Amino acid sequence: MNYIKWIGILMIVLLVGCGNNYEGDFSYEVQSFSFENQDGETITKEQLEGKFWVADMIFTNCQTVCPPMTANMARLQQKLKEADLEVELISFSVDPENDTKEILKEYAAERGGTFKNWSLLTGYSFDTIKEFSIKSFKAPVEKVADSDQRIHTYYFYLVTPEGNAIKRYDGRKAAEMDQIVQDINSMTD
Repeated sequence: MNYIKWIGILMIVLLVGCGNNYEGDFSYEVQSFSFENQDGETITKEQLEGKFWVADMIFTNCQTVCPPMTANMARLQQKLKEADLEVELISFSVDPENDTKEILKEYAAERGGTFKNWSLLTGYSFDTIKEFSIKSFKAPVEKVADSDQRIHTYYFYLVTPEGNAIKRYDGRKAAEMDQIVQDINSMTD
């Protein structure tokens, strides 16, 4: 009996050691998606498997947090390049009715972004992104009554190669971009 118990414990230890277990503050499984980016290409969660990626929620008519968030995503893009880290950046529009591919592309480019590893996604309904955001990132998205404004998270989310959001960072603060790079570096060593 003791022998069987030890074999069971050994099997559990071996199985746990087979996969990557990234340490984070939480673990939210990002839901499957298939949306269009600024170049009209379909981007899916499955295409991101095996890579770290950073996600945020923005919209181009935003009058508060989105301009600095988008500038910081461009800043993060540069820092990741300097650190020689292959990380995808994904920005989900929370105003897909107004944020066309062309508008999103111009918006990011005006703030220093390039599109080798950054996809700004649209081409879905508001209800789709509202549900996706709450299920994937535990982040509510709402329309402001009688306005073109949206309420959404200002966090950047670090997503593991297995598709789990594990950390969040204040996307309004430039210093947080250094922390993202440090955290990814520590997980890829």
